[in-house]
Amino acid sequence: MKTIKDSVHDHIDVQGIARALLDTPALQRLRRISQLGTVSLVYPSANHTRFEHSLGVYHLADRALAHLPARQQRAKRVRAAAILHDVGHAPFSHNVEELLARRTGTYHDEVHDRLDSGEVGDVLREYDVDPAEVADLVAGEGRYGQLVSGELDVDRMDYLVRDAHHTGVPYGTIDHSRLVRELTFRDNRLVLGEGNVQTAESLLIARALMNPTVYRHHVARISKSMLRRGTEALIDEGEIDAEAVSEMDDPELLVALRNCEPAAIYARRLDDRELFKRAVWAELEDVPEHVVDADHETVRELEGQIARKASVPEEAVILDVPERPSMPESSSRVVVNGEVRPLAEQSPLVEALRAAQHSQGRLGVYAPQTRTEAVGPAAVDVLGIDVDDVLVTEVRGYPATLSEFTGEE
Repeated sequence: MKTIKDSVHDHIDVQGIARALLDTPALQRLRRISQLGTVSLVYPSANHTRFEHSLGVYHLADRALAHLPARQQRAKRVRAAAILHDVGHAPFSHNVEELLARRTGTYHDEVHDRLDSGEVGDVLREYDVDPAEVADLVAGEGRYGQLVSGELDVDRMDYLVRDAHHTGVPYGTIDHSRLVRELTFRDNRLVLGEGNVQTAESLLIARALMNPTVYRHHVARISKSMLRRGTEALIDEGEIDAEAVSEMDDPELLVALRNCEPAAIYARRLDDRELFKRAVWAELEDVPEHVVDADHETVRELEGQIARKASVPEEAVILDVPERPSMPESSSRVVVNGEVRPLAEQSPLVEALRAAQHSQGRLGVYAPQTRTEAVGPAAVDVLGIDVDDVLVTEVRGYPATLSEFTGEE
């Protein structure tokens, strides 16, 4: 057994199969992948990693298994899945995941190949555990997969508390001890036991408050968009493919970006925190449906149209169209008067939080600070946005030359 001091859960005892997995290269790589990607450009102390989060998820899963009816072999698989659940993450966590998934067809929780090969596969087989079964649990499949990835998973319980702790934002605080203790199964569904409607609501509220404050903070979205654009330029250059990028860690990706001419401008700006600014910041209800639902190719075409209308380089325009708001936690289930009921049917808070989340949705158009005055009106025109409730940034007093972005004199 190994005891590790953790900033959130105090002391974590790692033993058995999890202890054997702890020092594998796949898990140690997570020490070099930031939990919140570029959010540290907003909250400087948000430098925690996927490694410590994985330890926290293992710890909570281990505590849940103390009272859930799991035989020894099944519990072993769940503990392995909990500590390995993030080994499929690309550098900077979710920031470039969609980009890489378009090229590779694989998301971070699809880890069958990663768990079957290398030292991880050797350790799992040494403990008589099938890597495929562990990978299924990571993907949320089966009865106990819900504990690792589901509406009431221990992944969510750890990252909300951990992200709140490291950002200094108090909104992610939840009673994770009670949540873990009250988990039970009804008809193979993971639910919260009797008397826990407010416990389930606390998880919902925490996520609803952390979204605009941390996860979707406008500076985090701008820096994420710049990192994604640079990574796309790196892959399009042809020397490094998406599969290779997905296996990098954060420092490796930054070095690759700095050494690739089309991507280097984004890397330099991220290094120096010389970020693009908002040229347009529009509520989704003011944006035409075809723009909100645009695929990646359409977004790139719209960026080109905006750049041409504004007479700026295409590289100086980023259109950030967020996914439509969702609230998976609202489908969690609680026992009320002996019956299992969806939280959305039991709690009047759900509809209010859904409305609040919908109102927080924003489309962004970003550009270098000297370009926002030209890009903002051009974007409003190209996208057909209702301008009454739109922030169109006007920045005056900057030289109108290409040198600011392209280096040309």
